[in-house]
Amino acid sequence: MEIKALSLGPLGTNCYILSKDNQCLIIDPGGDAAIIKDYVATNNVTPEAILLTHAHFDHIGAVDEIRNTYNIDVYLHEEEKNWLENPELNRSLLFLGNDGGYTTAAPNFSLQTGELNIGAFSMRVVHTPGHSPGSVTFIFADEACIVSGDVLFQRGIGRTDLPDGSMEQLAESIVTQLYVLEDEYVVYPGHGPQTTIGEEKKLNPFTLQFYNG
Repeated sequence: MEIKALSLGPLGTNCYILSKDNQCLIIDPGGDAAIIKDYVATNNVTPEAILLTHAHFDHIGAVDEIRNTYNIDVYLHEEEKNWLENPELNRSLLFLGNDGGYTTAAPNFSLQTGELNIGAFSMRVVHTPGHSPGSVTFIFADEACIVSGDVLFQRGIGRTDLPDGSMEQLAESIVTQLYVLEDEYVVYPGHGPQTTIGEEKKLNPFTLQFYNG
């Protein structure tokens, strides 16, 4: 599986395009739909679905254009099923004001904890709330990697000072759901460079007080 990171949208959110057998999944298309479409055309891959780690505005800006261009479904956790259509919930009103509120159509499917198979792709979905109530992490065991959204960053974590955020809940999500993975797992975060589970167990200052492994 090939993983391409594209820094998109108003906050430079990492959109990931996962390619395998001429198919691709698009995770967190935060904006700049033209860049995504150019990558798809240049690499001659067929989009199968849009997966969202959560529904904050900087992760959803290109959802409708990409969904409509390729006639594909959008997957989002049940806890945030109403956020795409509501600029107050997706926090675009908070950050961008009345002139910049984001709205997109509702998701087609609710993500459930457990195995998920779409086209050539197999993954495990784990619910990792704390940054937002519906945050999920996608675990690709065959490739020993995860896409963590705004849960776990290189030497950092997602912010917890927004409505519905919780530092304690986020730390629990990281320690009980992600730090149980093997150290060599590569972490592809929602912002910034990739890291590994092993590095974050040892060096992440935000989780050291919660993790004693």
